[in-house]
Amino acid sequence: MNALPLAEIEIVTDALSGVAEALEVPVHVMALLLLLVLALELGRGLTETWRRVRPGRLPLLELGRRAFADPKQADALSRQAPSRLAERAVFGIGTAIGTGKPDDVENALADFELGVQRRLDRTRMLVRAGPALGLMGTLIPLAPGLAALGRGDIAQLADNMQTAFAATVVGLLVGTVAFALTLARTRVYTEDLAALERASSQAVPAGHERLTETVAEPEPAT
Repeated sequence: MNALPLAEIEIVTDALSGVAEALEVPVHVMALLLLLVLALELGRGLTETWRRVRPGRLPLLELGRRAFADPKQADALSRQAPSRLAERAVFGIGTAIGTGKPDDVENALADFELGVQRRLDRTRMLVRAGPALGLMGTLIPLAPGLAALGRGDIAQLADNMQTAFAATVVGLLVGTVAFALTLARTRVYTEDLAALERASSQAVPAGHERLTETVAEPEPAT
């Protein structure tokens, strides 16, 4: 097999170099956007943490028991839940029990699980995308940096290396913090789901009994 002509090899190399150079700015912008998304997720996580540890708070299990025992109070009590997801779940389960539709309890729990998965997927994406974009942002400036080194342009090399190392730091920071946030959220959301299931399992049988008694109550004689 004949080797590729030198001209064709140069065309392929130039094309790859052009693609890499074109991606430099978008990759760095994406890395900064991931850092912004991480900051937003951290802010949401700190807010939820405060709602869990603030003085006078009720554990979600006790909160659920009270809300499900008195569905009329579910709306007010749900606002004390540790997260928006748990708040919607407490309100949904309380409404299902109060309206005599205990089957909707499973729907509320399923909605809670889906919401948890969507929230965890955001930080899981950061765990993967952060280091990947950081690596791309590191490697792309190395090519022109090495070319500058060959020309003896040390200043250009130093500038490219500074950009490359900054991208590495940002990527590793996003991936590491997002991984820790994902682990913490997985633990607390699993505990929340267990608390909701326990509280609802204690309240649903009572809901069935109330519903049965209402249906079976004889009409007054006329």
